[in-house]
Amino acid sequence: MTLDVDDFVSRASEVGVDVEVERFPECTRTAEDAADALGCGVEQIVKSLVFVVDDEDAVVVYTAGDSRVDEDLLKAELDAESLRTASPEEVEEYTGYPVGAVPPFGLRRDLEAFVDPKLLERDRVWAGAGAADAVFAFDPGLLENEKEADDVDVFE
Repeated sequence: MTLDVDDFVSRASEVGVDVEVERFPECTRTAEDAADALGCGVEQIVKSLVFVVDDEDAVVVYTAGDSRVDEDLLKAELDAESLRTASPEEVEEYTGYPVGAVPPFGLRRDLEAFVDPKLLERDRVWAGAGAADAVFAFDPGLLENEKEADDVDVFE
């Protein structure tokens, strides 16, 4: 079963994060779409990227909208034999949410997480909130605090 905005709000609340979701008539699935809808810079958008490690588990990487993950660096950081971007079906399996709507809290599975240090330099960022037209703003420090995420530099 796919999780939705209501599930996200409930799950975020369970970990002590109160969110105010904003919905838009247009899709905010990509970082560029979200930045356009919000009238902010793409660097203020959190991309939630899921990677499959050694074909058996997954990790999630939270990166700024203008950053890219260096998959070779991530693979080395994980000491993995193989690493690949998760398919849309795998993203939903691991997180509960469809591609482009994955929030940073309330995922179906507790995944190891990595945070782009560039996000932590901001006072406020925006992320997916469980649907392709839904986002919410938050202090990026929550990514480290709530997810116990590693802020390693695996970014281009």
